[in-house]
Amino acid sequence: MSKIEIACFNPESAIIAFENGADRIELCDGLSEGGTTPDFETIKQLREKINIPIFVMVRPRGGDFTYSDDEFEQMKSDLVQLKFLNVDGFVFGILDENDEVNIEQNKTLVELAKPLPCTFHRAFDRAKDLEKSLEKVIECGFTTILTSGQKHNVSEGKENLRKLVELSNGRIEILVGGGLRSSNIEEIREFTKAGYFHSSAITNGGAFANAEEIIALKNK
Repeated sequence: MSKIEIACFNPESAIIAFENGADRIELCDGLSEGGTTPDFETIKQLREKINIPIFVMVRPRGGDFTYSDDEFEQMKSDLVQLKFLNVDGFVFGILDENDEVNIEQNKTLVELAKPLPCTFHRAFDRAKDLEKSLEKVIECGFTTILTSGQKHNVSEGKENLRKLVELSNGRIEILVGGGLRSSNIEEIREFTKAGYFHSSAITNGGAFANAEEIIALKNK
């Protein structure tokens, strides 16, 4: 059985994920934008119903991952407020204007998040230089990288994913996600030797996680 994080873009999906055996929830808003910071009230209500870990996306908008000073201040403010809502971790990733990992800004947020863990999200897949980016993310203090191996999806990126698992050597978790489904998880797991997997479990082009898909992901 695999460890599975379900990306949930609405409270309904989070409940479905919880009820069908997900190990962790990545909670965000903005499905069409690839994930943004969710509504605080939604988190409060979900926390009362869900006792598995909830990692919350901190991302003020869709688009690129280079933020203005105002946007960065908003990210800091949101993260601090979210800590009071009893969440279990955070998901974010900041690049500089050269598409390299912004060590200073990421480190600032990781420090603010302590003692809660942080995942560097798929901004990693836009960053230059696989190996250097891995080392920078580790240096910032993240516990996890969500990645499709710097390719469009996990199937195309499986060689890089295997390389990342080897290079990380247990120093950081490689969370494999991006086009991951129950139909390809076994092949990807065997090839990459990764231990944690990420999927929205949306199978019909809609907005909600599919219970059967979550169960299939978990049991493959």
